[in-house]
Amino acid sequence: MKALTFKRYGKSPDIGFSNVDRPTLQPDELLVQVHAAGVNPIDNMVPVGTFKPVLHFKLPAILGSDLAGVVVEIGSRVTRFKPGDEVFASLFDLGKGSIAEFAAVPESAAALKPPKLDFVQAASVPMVALTSWQALKERIKLRHGQKVFIPAGSGGIGTFAIQLAHQLGAKVGTTVSTGNVEFVRGLGADEIVDYKKQEFEKLLRGYDAVLGTVRGDAIEKSLDILKPGSRIVSLIGPLDAAFAKAKKLNFFLTFVFGLMSRKIRKLSRKKGVDYAFLFVRPDGQQLAEIAELLKTERIRPVIDKVFPFDQAKEALDYLALGRAKGKVVIKIK
Repeated sequence: MKALTFKRYGKSPDIGFSNVDRPTLQPDELLVQVHAAGVNPIDNMVPVGTFKPVLHFKLPAILGSDLAGVVVEIGSRVTRFKPGDEVFASLFDLGKGSIAEFAAVPESAAALKPPKLDFVQAASVPMVALTSWQALKERIKLRHGQKVFIPAGSGGIGTFAIQLAHQLGAKVGTTVSTGNVEFVRGLGADEIVDYKKQEFEKLLRGYDAVLGTVRGDAIEKSLDILKPGSRIVSLIGPLDAAFAKAKKLNFFLTFVFGLMSRKIRKLSRKKGVDYAFLFVRPDGQQLAEIAELLKTERIRPVIDKVFPFDQAKEALDYLALGRAKGKVVIKIK
């Protein structure tokens, strides 16, 4: 089958199309004919080795995590799905890739595709939806009336997280460029800072939580807008020792990640704020709950651009520019 692969880690990962064997099913897996694959910033970070100590691939490896498609075969222990079912899933952190004609998907990672969504729309959802869900509901435990700061509101994560926070009854603050102010207001943002004209840390106050989505010193600056007892959940690092222990990494990596997060943890403690790094996990049950929100159209996918399969590498290059308003998706079938 045809797949987008990388052959080595580093500055020249040799990303391109390869002919690879169709996946061999394990008893608890579905063979899915992929109709569309969503791409995420981490898909550009993996080949250069950013997460090499944490994410394990057998090279050459297929790129991508998000997919939507049709089940064509099931393993002997699968009970919730049958051939012909339309599903969507995230394969992140499973050593598998989605930018391919077929993918083996663990039953535990899959959910039925919401019928109102086409395959392209469904493929845009899994990683950003699961990340938002696990950050806002599990880690932050966001409640009605609380205030959460979600910077980069017009990006892939931002567009979904703003809508989910709004559905949870929270007040949402975000940052965008001038042209996207009304766009994120329509998603449910309440306090909107034009980062080209203003500094959010000088305008926002009294927040209960921050979802860290922007690299640089944005997380440190966000401490100024938080109340004591608040939480920061970062998606972009620094990684911490708690994450290393949860992943059962070795002592050396646990020590290194502890050093990497030492500064932000120290600053957070001084402010009475809890800091944690989040590495999203596949979860079919959570995707099924998210699908219910999508069915009722209380949350909608936001797609910036769709690329044909033969331009999959160009899709990653476009995403790397950092200008996408919502998600970038590759249409495979």
